[in-house]
Amino acid sequence: MTALGPAAWPPAPIRAERLVLRASEARDRAAFIELFASPEVGTHIGGPRRRDELERAVPAVPGRRPGLFVADLDGVMIGMITFDRRDAQRPGHVRPEAGEAELGYMFLPEAWGRGYASEACAAALAWFAAALPGEPLVLSTQAANDRALRLAARLGFTEVERFEEYGAEQWFGVWSREPLAG
Repeated sequence: MTALGPAAWPPAPIRAERLVLRASEARDRAAFIELFASPEVGTHIGGPRRRDELERAVPAVPGRRPGLFVADLDGVMIGMITFDRRDAQRPGHVRPEAGEAELGYMFLPEAWGRGYASEACAAALAWFAAALPGEPLVLSTQAANDRALRLAARLGFTEVERFEEYGAEQWFGVWSREPLAG
């Protein structure tokens, strides 16, 4: 049993058109540090973290936990997809007891604008639907993040509400499990 319920972890690598979703490995450490230290990525997650702090804090095999997939392009990590339980104390829920599964993703800036996030999230959503049928899935992003809002719509998320969190307006949606729109 994992934080995601009965889903076995890690699953076999998931092959998408150009990417492989897999468990984290030691070779991914530098990419994890780059993700969290990136000013561009930090714009959407409350700011970048200091590289020297990350160098000390990130373990030899980072992100090795249930619900975290590395997005791998030709053997190199370019981003990550996560499924976590949404904390009951945070705003935004679709069931009274809270604790819904929540999709998250981050990609290195050099991977932006090439459809990798869409491809990786679609593959992860297919895994989620098979592994946890009937489980609600939510997504929250800054309302000002136009790219993330377009991706949420393409993936089949529909807006439930907006609220203030982390000093910015947040968009909160639920996955409808409809086929992806082109």
